[in-house]
Amino acid sequence: MKFRVERDVLTEAVTWTARSLPARPPVPVLAGVRLEADADGTLTLSSFDYEVSARSEVPADVESAGVVLVSGRLLADICKALPAKPVDVALDGSKVVLTCGASRFTLLTMPVDDYPALPGMPEVSGSVEAGVLTEAVAQVTIAASRDETLPLLTGVRMEIEGEKITLLATDRYRLAMRELTWHPASPSISSFALVRARTLSDVAKSMTSAGSVDVALSTEGPAALVGFEAGGRRTTSLLVEGDYPPVRRLFPESTTTHAVVNTHVLVEAARRVSLVAERNTPIRLTFSEGQVVLEAGQGDDAQASEALEATLTGEPITTAFNPHYLLDGLGALTTPFVRMSFTHPSKPAVMTGQGSLEGDDDPGFRYLLMPIRFAG
Repeated sequence: MKFRVERDVLTEAVTWTARSLPARPPVPVLAGVRLEADADGTLTLSSFDYEVSARSEVPADVESAGVVLVSGRLLADICKALPAKPVDVALDGSKVVLTCGASRFTLLTMPVDDYPALPGMPEVSGSVEAGVLTEAVAQVTIAASRDETLPLLTGVRMEIEGEKITLLATDRYRLAMRELTWHPASPSISSFALVRARTLSDVAKSMTSAGSVDVALSTEGPAALVGFEAGGRRTTSLLVEGDYPPVRRLFPESTTTHAVVNTHVLVEAARRVSLVAERNTPIRLTFSEGQVVLEAGQGDDAQASEALEATLTGEPITTAFNPHYLLDGLGALTTPFVRMSFTHPSKPAVMTGQGSLEGDDDPGFRYLLMPIRFAG
């Protein structure tokens, strides 16, 4: 095997593929990235950890075709450090020689025959605009749990109904839901799946340059898979097993009170006030006619407060939230204003975006936040 490839092209492909390498490979070969040079001028890089696979295709000047397996993380580190010149890669016995300008590296190969076959891509279920997917995933995955002892909650529930996809995630303290439109392969498609939030986030971030992303879903059989493909990159992931809790019912059917605040102004004020909030202590919000007052800290501890303009419909209300969760929700909004809707100070609040102070809110993205009890 012998080929030449541009340094930036190789570095980007290796870095992206190596992100799917397992932290603790169950067998040594799974620490490797598989490189296959084809006579048609394509270099294919692959990684696999039994749960997630990654595959990237890039153009290369192939002198002789072949397949090798080398340490993925070492190759990624080397590529990042190379000078801005073309990279020549050649197989020399049981070693791979990588040359770039005056730099030369020799890597030991791993037994490529022991490397498992990557799972095939399921049949494409439809496609979604890359920018829409990126925004939606970023809004929802903030609410997914990072506690691996509760694997169900580390996933994002994907519900497909015709031309609409709904994404849901919760860690029991907040719930995010985003609806988006896509282009289904069949207008009557109806399906659901639980996808690892980390996988979904990596896919959305790494496929932003593509115009659209193909989504493939197979929920039948022992190897239920979801696949994403765009711009020469492909990722497949096993679905999370189990029944996701019926979280939709947490959203109240109606609310009696809502307040509208400038999103950016509220974010900046919440950041300032939360500086004095000790760990696990809330930031308090008191809504009254024409304003909201943010407060944190009490007693002999450091304290902070700030008043902002706000419009209020309904009765005055005081509630309190985890400042980190509050800022996550505000940061996920893409609108100039945020509407915060309440039924009771001790019951969850719902945040939605609003394009203008007097306009209607956009229910396409909803962020439900559990309040925290505080001393009066």
